[in-house]
Amino acid sequence: MASFPDFINENEIATSRTIGELITPTSPFEQKYGRENWTVAFAPDGSYFAWSQGHRIVKLVPWSQCLKSFAPCSTKNSINLTNPRLSRQDSDAGQKNKPREHTIDCGDIVWSLAFGSSVPEKQSRCVNIEWHRFKFGQDQLLLATGLSNGRIKIWDVYTGRLLLNLMDHTEIVRDLTFAPDGSLILVSASRDKTLRVWDLKDDGNMMKVLRGHPNWVYCCTFSPDSSMLCSVGAGKAVFLWDMDKYTMIRKLEGHNNDVVACEFSPDGALLATASYDTRVYVWDPHIGSILLEFGHLFPPPSPIFAGGDNGRWVRSVTFSHDGVHIASLADDKLVRFWRIDSAHPVQVAPLNKGLCCAFSTDGSVLAAGTQDGNVYFWATPKYVSSLQHLSRMAIRRVMTTNKVKKLPLPPKVMEFLSYQIIALKSEVLHSENGGLDSEQLTICITVKCKYLYKLLCVYCINIDHVCMASLGSLLQIWISIYWV
Repeated sequence: MASFPDFINENEIATSRTIGELITPTSPFEQKYGRENWTVAFAPDGSYFAWSQGHRIVKLVPWSQCLKSFAPCSTKNSINLTNPRLSRQDSDAGQKNKPREHTIDCGDIVWSLAFGSSVPEKQSRCVNIEWHRFKFGQDQLLLATGLSNGRIKIWDVYTGRLLLNLMDHTEIVRDLTFAPDGSLILVSASRDKTLRVWDLKDDGNMMKVLRGHPNWVYCCTFSPDSSMLCSVGAGKAVFLWDMDKYTMIRKLEGHNNDVVACEFSPDGALLATASYDTRVYVWDPHIGSILLEFGHLFPPPSPIFAGGDNGRWVRSVTFSHDGVHIASLADDKLVRFWRIDSAHPVQVAPLNKGLCCAFSTDGSVLAAGTQDGNVYFWATPKYVSSLQHLSRMAIRRVMTTNKVKKLPLPPKVMEFLSYQIIALKSEVLHSENGGLDSEQLTICITVKCKYLYKLLCVYCINIDHVCMASLGSLLQIWISIYWV
């Protein structure tokens, strides 16, 4: 049963609208296990959605076609129980330069998925040689799959062809993540207690082995600028790594049970971690402090109870692209949508046996996978972020907390920019509370962005070339105009 604080009326929390589902077909194999959908993923450009159907099968579907296949809901809270499995006629088979559906047999149970895209000017970090087996173009899109036998297989998304077979792990590859900078640097997390760094532009050669975890590694994720890596695992472990020097920066302490999921905010200023201790923590990764706590069991459990089988294990956490919303998935059969300026969920959705979740590239849809191998999709809360928050994100993308604290700014503004007081003047327009339809919502976004660009584009596009005093002046102007 779901648990909420006493001051929260559970009936007043909105239920997210279900927009569709993908059902796992009958397995062609005879195994009675291995049907779990451990991972779902969206391509960085939003062109594809990938999910593990269980029994070693991965499905790649064009995301736009997947959305079209969901029948429209008749009412706001209605649930679409139709099965939108795409047919071969809908997959654009045989048509060039169009997304195609692929069913991939990975040869073993799939535990992890990750999309990676290439930027041609990003060279290999290991060696500088002219000849490589693979020359990835600008439009290259790859899918990495981590298997139970310790292997990692790299696939061409457009053709479904196997490109590389990476072998070095000795246990299950629990998670995979590509560097967001287009370098095709891949990091794998395994139950063999290691993280391994692979350079796919160097034909998949392994660059480094990161050691330090005392037990299984469950998850890893890059910061948006690819300079930092977070890894979490058994034994309450949350590690931060410098990906230029391949050294550990710090260990974050606070959880009371295994930590199983982590993700950075889009500006890199925040880090969310999910644990079996019933909590999601939001950290400042640059100084190692806890900024927020999202609880899934009330009253909050004692450390001893939280460290055991408490029935409220949090399985997954993910950040939306707006930097405001976080989604978490727990064993109490609920998906929760949070805002960083609120201590309680803004929306919930029922989900039985959930294992993983991920926001779509544009943040409009949340996908969640289950132990039955199915995927469910919900519409996410519609908000328009304040200009203060958009400005803060633009600045924090290029400035760490320590750099922000050196700016000549009033304490109140400093706290806001460093997320010390996340709820401070964080105005957000809600499409329901504000009575806005989709057209009005779009107009609001457009108008706000125009004003934001007038104020920030000259500075924020090349903010790394702006001196500290100029940036401080910019912020003071911004505050004098918009701080109300």
